[in-house]
Amino acid sequence: MNYATQHHIGSYQHTRTETATAVAPTVGRVRQLATKTKGRKPSAKGQTEIRTDSNVTNGILKCTFLPKLKTAQSVQACKGTAKTERDFYKSLSKLAEHYGIEPMQTKDFGFPYNIALGMWDMEAKVNRTNINWDSFKLVQDSKKTFLVSEERYNTGTTLYYIPIVPLFRMLHDKGRKHNAHLLLSVCSYLYHIADIPYYRQQDSYLYWLYETHKDWVEQDEETEETECYRNEIKRAEWIGDNIEQKLFNRINLTLFEQRLSQFKSRDTFDRECWQVACNAYALYTEYPNATIFRNAPMPEQDPYNDDYDNEAITMEKYISFIADTKGWLYESLKDSINNEFNEYGILEEPTICKSFDGSEITQGNLDFENRLFALLDDLCTLLYDYKTTGK
Repeated sequence: MNYATQHHIGSYQHTRTETATAVAPTVGRVRQLATKTKGRKPSAKGQTEIRTDSNVTNGILKCTFLPKLKTAQSVQACKGTAKTERDFYKSLSKLAEHYGIEPMQTKDFGFPYNIALGMWDMEAKVNRTNINWDSFKLVQDSKKTFLVSEERYNTGTTLYYIPIVPLFRMLHDKGRKHNAHLLLSVCSYLYHIADIPYYRQQDSYLYWLYETHKDWVEQDEETEETECYRNEIKRAEWIGDNIEQKLFNRINLTLFEQRLSQFKSRDTFDRECWQVACNAYALYTEYPNATIFRNAPMPEQDPYNDDYDNEAITMEKYISFIADTKGWLYESLKDSINNEFNEYGILEEPTICKSFDGSEITQGNLDFENRLFALLDDLCTLLYDYKTTGK
């Protein structure tokens, strides 16, 4: 787990099962627990101690064990016909060619084990070569049988919230103005091109949360604490509007390359800012029209789930600009987010589905997402760590 995740990028617990689990603390990522398996107790009768010869101790490591047949529902549903097998191997061949994999020869095995074995082999091989590989399934409609693969960017149940209060402070820090202008170009790219939601936009998820907390504070009894809370909310609103005006100005994109070329690094913080800006500019030039939602899954991708809209944590809920990731207001927002997300059963992440049914295969990949989420991580770390006195 990296430093950025520990401190500024909140983490919420979530599983892809229908039943939600308890909320994890903000610090840290979710770790799956190992499942206990029930073993059979050995019988004391008729057992004789046997010791292998020392020269064959490692022989078992050279063996390859085929999987035990646990027929998946998709395989069970297939009718055991010659056409089903022909369709499967045609589809498997196209999938193997697409991912550059040499499939295992399984045609000599009986049905349906040959299909299950072919899928097991392909799953293991593609998983080793494609960092975004998630799963694939066997589909059978009224006409044919074919494979559908799914590539997914794993967000790690992370809240990608970019704090803008540190950027505001940086703009008023004489020693860091050149850093601030460079990061303004980065954030303008994220605002205009990558389409990251901004918390002062009324249609954004965080705008609604800020308004909710504002109403709660207004309804509280007058105390010194509520006055501090009101001031923090007003500050978040005022700074948010001020910085959004600057981000909205596309001059930051026009001057992006010039600011990069003229930037002079004096210390570690400068070099980190420059590297983040370089990565952002590379994405800007290589993917000039790509948004972070370009591969967001659509509800129709799961036609069997009528409750998708009500159950899904959509991407705009955990990716956004935010006022700050420190202080009472953020902690309160974070608690509300964790409580809400714990009620959902589906996490929406960038996903590409590819059907190997004889039609043209989707050629897209998640390279943009891999690089953009890494950029968000680095940028959030930079802004969280910033102090007016520098690093």
